[in-house]
Amino acid sequence: MPLFALDNKLVFPPVHLAEPDGLLAMGGDLSPERLILAYQQGIFPWYEGETILWWSPHPRFVLYPAELKISKTIRALRKKNAFTFTINKAFPEVIHACRHIKRPGQEGTWITPAVEAAYCRLHESGFAHSAEVWLDGTLVGGLYGIRLGQVFFGESMFSMVPNASRYCFTSYMEQLIKEAVMLIDCQVYTEYLESFGSRMIDRQDFISQLAKWVHPSTPNS
Repeated sequence: MPLFALDNKLVFPPVHLAEPDGLLAMGGDLSPERLILAYQQGIFPWYEGETILWWSPHPRFVLYPAELKISKTIRALRKKNAFTFTINKAFPEVIHACRHIKRPGQEGTWITPAVEAAYCRLHESGFAHSAEVWLDGTLVGGLYGIRLGQVFFGESMFSMVPNASRYCFTSYMEQLIKEAVMLIDCQVYTEYLESFGSRMIDRQDFISQLAKWVHPSTPNS
């Protein structure tokens, strides 16, 4: 399959033309309009060096909220309110921490300064959201992603102390359930997210579900 080079036009090639690893296109920009269009179509950006790469993996790794698994350890921590949980109280701090956190076996990060700035703009527009957990007033864990209608597209999370990101993730997922979110996009497989109940589905099924549940015209508060 050819690798498509994007120009200034707000258009993406059909996702079925992606490479076997999910790579679909390169170039373009990180404007709010292009990012929202990408998520609508099941595409997300990921940098390699200075180049923006656009991906649509097959199969797709997702979590259906009704299938959320919460461990006994996290249930116990939440029962005693071990952390303070908040939503959209520290988006810039969360994405900054996700960018700089050291991850085992991973060199560098795809969250460049340009990405950080672009998603902060989406947050200001009401499309990007964060969830946070605090310990004694200090931010110790969090996650962020894009919300379009009844779909949440997860991007990254971080943890400074044991169980902080798990506490944050399960707390936020239960909030999204209350808000009638039907699908959580986890993008690509990780053992960590599998432990919450995430699983692989066919890319075309994913795209069909986006058509039903994505309503991007109005940002979610």
